[in-house]
Amino acid sequence: MPPREPGQRHRFPNLSEVLSRQTVAPLDLFSFYIYMRDQQRSVDYLDFWLDVSQHLQLCRLYVRRLHRSVIEDTPEMEKNSKQSSFFPEGAGEGPSGEKGNVSDQRLSAFLRSDHGSRQHSPHNSQDDYSHHSTPGHERPPRPSFMTMDTSSPGEDSSSPGQNSSGDNVPKREDLRASAEKILYTYLLPGSEREIIIPQSILHEVQDAIEGPEQRSDPELFDAAKDYVFQAMERDAFPGFLQSKGLGNLVPQSMMIRLIVGLISFFAAMWASFILIFLNKSRATRCWLILPFTIALYFIFTHQYMLDPILALIGLSEYTLMDFYRIREPFVRKTLNKRSLVMLAGFLLVDAAVCCLFIFVPGKRL
Repeated sequence: MPPREPGQRHRFPNLSEVLSRQTVAPLDLFSFYIYMRDQQRSVDYLDFWLDVSQHLQLCRLYVRRLHRSVIEDTPEMEKNSKQSSFFPEGAGEGPSGEKGNVSDQRLSAFLRSDHGSRQHSPHNSQDDYSHHSTPGHERPPRPSFMTMDTSSPGEDSSSPGQNSSGDNVPKREDLRASAEKILYTYLLPGSEREIIIPQSILHEVQDAIEGPEQRSDPELFDAAKDYVFQAMERDAFPGFLQSKGLGNLVPQSMMIRLIVGLISFFAAMWASFILIFLNKSRATRCWLILPFTIALYFIFTHQYMLDPILALIGLSEYTLMDFYRIREPFVRKTLNKRSLVMLAGFLLVDAAVCCLFIFVPGKRL
């Protein structure tokens, strides 16, 4: 789904909008992925949600290609009856929300009924209606849904099971392999990237995939997907909004600024007392403005999680010393307001401290 025009939103986005790629930097899916990986340390939950969504897209593509192959090989007089009775109307004809697409529940119901009919019908036991395939058409390599480059969460990828030329078509085995890999990668105890979900949900999913039904429809992951969504919405998303919507610095940068600020502040205090007790002139003590300004600026940026200069020129930090432009108008407006308030407070405190140590009478010891 194309991103919603940012200017139409006069609020922070919700998690659904971020996951459906309706937002732009710094509150886009890529930034949320980096936050879950580097700060929340729970990127496996987000990867599980994304992989289940990709499994849904694979199921839609499978049904859409199956629908087209049957219609193409059906005589003209039988097309209408085939289209209305064998397939759900518009099954898998596009992403959610597009014209002609059915609900996920109808898609899952069709996949379950299709699986059952093929299990009990000798004529349909061949691999994914392979009698419609062209000669020499090989089964495509199984797509990988669990490996995800950190540079790709916010980018649309090509449809699973289809190469760049559009020749490959997903098979029924691809749906089952995708469902099994999600189960074995994220859900089973001791799995490679295990996420914590209620045992009742785990057993329900495991029985559906490994039991007699051998389901691979996307609806079997609904309970686990909803649980993970609610966990991210409750535990991670508020911190993400605070970090990226109200600030523009990452924790590593904030820690470096705090260390530099404290060192500069103690250096400025030491120099101030030296100049006072050596009875140096006020003109000489004006040099104290430099270390005090650096110290207080870095301390303020740490406390506010915000660098006002970067915010005013429209930049935000997503990893240490890596910046990208703020494209969300509401976020930029919010950060500009906070930056002006922070700069006013910083200048007030800086002026008070500098005046105190510059104009205090000196006394040589």
